[in-house]
Amino acid sequence: MPIYANSTRETVEIPGIRHQTLAGSIDGLREMETWMQTIAPHSATPVHRHEAEEVIVVLKGHGRCTIAGQSTDFGPETTIVVPSNVVHDIANTGDEEMWIVASLSRAPVEVRTGEGEVMALPWDPATSAAE
Repeated sequence: MPIYANSTRETVEIPGIRHQTLAGSIDGLREMETWMQTIAPHSATPVHRHEAEEVIVVLKGHGRCTIAGQSTDFGPETTIVVPSNVVHDIANTGDEEMWIVASLSRAPVEVRTGEGEVMALPWDPATSAAE
């Protein structure tokens, strides 16, 4: 049974977001990925969608999630459920880093902009190499 220390997983930073893929296609998974991300104060994920269900556990911080045009505020120790192929984003509205863990029902996850264009993910060799 593979067990990995999270500290051994590659960390990738993009403006306002620090990302680690904790488990996914690199581990031979074909049907799910788990990510850990921190979102800087007053930063947000890009507006995006993916053909995968997503469950996001908010460990620390306060923010606003917009799913299919409907915005809801949240705090720590909450869980956000995002249906497959629905446009969404998460914004950190607080003054401290937000910590989240997300599990997605597909590996690898192909992320698209709200308009449907494939979004290159710097932590995914398949899409970051296509740039």
